[in-house]
Amino acid sequence: MKMNPHFWDKVAVKYAAQPVSNPDAYEQTLERVASYLKPADRVLELGCGTGSTALKLAPHAGSILATDFSAGMIAQAQVKAGSDTVRFLQADTFSPALKDGSFDVVMGFNLFHLVEDVDAAMVRVHDLLKPGGLFISKSPCLAERSLGLKFGLLKRLIPLMQWVGKAPFVRFETIAELDARIIRAGFEIVETGNYPIRPPNHFVVARRV
Repeated sequence: MKMNPHFWDKVAVKYAAQPVSNPDAYEQTLERVASYLKPADRVLELGCGTGSTALKLAPHAGSILATDFSAGMIAQAQVKAGSDTVRFLQADTFSPALKDGSFDVVMGFNLFHLVEDVDAAMVRVHDLLKPGGLFISKSPCLAERSLGLKFGLLKRLIPLMQWVGKAPFVRFETIAELDARIIRAGFEIVETGNYPIRPPNHFVVARRV
């Protein structure tokens, strides 16, 4: 999973201090995710950032292993740690510490549009799941036309921001392209939604087949 941990290490403290940009969409996402989790589920979160989502979902699962490839992000998550059922680990999708067929649910929120070799990453997610396990993700689809003025301008600025080291790799993809990518990786899509609708942050629940 080709990404640059140094960028995220540098922004970790600032990232941890930022409020959720759209609380209503975030709460709606949490509600939908929680509805799929069971008390005995062993859950893996990839790209957990500073750990807030894993901690909020902890009461709904048996255990959550929350991982991020950035040491800075994991350090911030450890400060928040407050659940016996959540463990934080510095690891990426292909880490040997993560064993194939070990998880009932794999989650990744606001992650896969930042991954260069995203097809390989999704195949790895498929392998990490038990048969019939669920892949739950949410990804900004920045190739859609319904971005709005603010995000449309930001999209145009991203290449310049990347050139000066102020932005990471970002994939521009439509909702249809993302859904097709998930299906190609060996999943059956169970549910989709957009939280928020504009700019579309596409929520997908998919089952390993």
